[in-house]
Amino acid sequence: MPHSTAGRRARQIETLRTQFAQADGLPFADVLTAERVETALREEQATWREAVFTPVLTLWAFLSQVASADGSCRLTVSRVLAWLVSRGQTPCSPKTDPYCKARQRLPEALLQRLLRETGQALHRQSPAGWLWQGRRVKIADGTTVSMPDTPANQAAYPQPATQKAGLGFPLARLVVVFCLACGTTLDAALGRYQGKETGETALLRGLDGALEPGDVLLADRYYSGWGDIAWWSRRGVDVVARLHQRRRCDLRRGRRLGRDDHVVIWVKPAARPGWMDEATYQALPDTLELREVRVRVTQRGFRTAVVVVVTTLLDAQRYSARDLASLYRLRWQAELDLRSLKVTLGMDVLRCKSPAMVRKEVWAHLLAYNLIRGVMAQAADEQELDPRELSFAGAWQAMTTFAERLLEAEGQRFEDLYDWLLLTIGAQRVGDRPDRVEPRARKRRPKSYPLLTEPRAEARKKLQSKS
Repeated sequence: MPHSTAGRRARQIETLRTQFAQADGLPFADVLTAERVETALREEQATWREAVFTPVLTLWAFLSQVASADGSCRLTVSRVLAWLVSRGQTPCSPKTDPYCKARQRLPEALLQRLLRETGQALHRQSPAGWLWQGRRVKIADGTTVSMPDTPANQAAYPQPATQKAGLGFPLARLVVVFCLACGTTLDAALGRYQGKETGETALLRGLDGALEPGDVLLADRYYSGWGDIAWWSRRGVDVVARLHQRRRCDLRRGRRLGRDDHVVIWVKPAARPGWMDEATYQALPDTLELREVRVRVTQRGFRTAVVVVVTTLLDAQRYSARDLASLYRLRWQAELDLRSLKVTLGMDVLRCKSPAMVRKEVWAHLLAYNLIRGVMAQAADEQELDPRELSFAGAWQAMTTFAERLLEAEGQRFEDLYDWLLLTIGAQRVGDRPDRVEPRARKRRPKSYPLLTEPRAEARKKLQSKS
């Protein structure tokens, strides 16, 4: 029989939920229910015989690690050890080896599943007041993440070809689908930085389940090719994106809807896109009826003076040109969400030394991000705010500060602490600065060390030969 009893596992699940401010009976606080965790553990076969680092305790430690400013295994193990001793339970070893081995045993599918389930739960609970024109809008955007320069990582996620061997770092491409209403991650895809079918659009097409009929896909111009718009339109998904740089907008053509607003016909390209099979290509319509809206950017300091938005939303009465321009401007929220992941949660430079653990580390970051977004949604709902008005960094700092006290508290004291946590998060507002501009330059200079222009091992040998 496993060493972990049902009662002990239930207590550990409750600790996991408390760490990320999950409280029963409250709106938006049931995204990580005990039943959801139990079901995921069972169906993803996250079971093993272990006296200390059970699957639940390992999951809690992993999520705490990626949500920590330090992010080291040593600090994580110390935190677990202190928690076990304070509860009179069998302490774990102060060494990191047992925790790292237990982390390797966690199924990657478990983290992916919990990521998707928590994201969708938050997305579906978003009230009508948070939606755009009553529609559920999902933003897709891509970025890259770096990782330790190990042979295994280099083989799975090679560094860019422009970098000299031994000087660069393995690089992976990540595409994320965010909910515009509450900022949660609905799904994500990780792939190589370069090679066939490794682009952002290819990774997004692999996330077919992230977009449902009736959704609105909001994206930049990289996603506005004929094939991609036809692909999503066929699935009942509307698209709002910036016009692709290879297309030109001629407002003298098509059916005029208003100033700088018209409907045009895009003809299916004669050559089938390389990523599309023949059957899919033949099934797509010969023409697409699309709307193009030219938006003039009048704010001083902005890099772009004119933006052309292309969309499948043809009803000018329901979706005015001004509405579409405002919606496309909200696409910037995806950049802010990626910044929260990469800067606030430290996902920009990963720590794991094997491709399998790199992937788990990414999913753990996204899951922790969703759980923080859940508490932000609850704080916004209670204080009648929009979640986008709240600071992610402020919420993360408040949760980090309150977590240990919540783990110790019971009864009325727990409820009081929880209320104050939500009040604290609700007070962390982001500035309303829609026209703020900043130079893309740094004032603080880095240390004036020379660049490393040869592999570190070779440079070390040269230093040793001089002594």
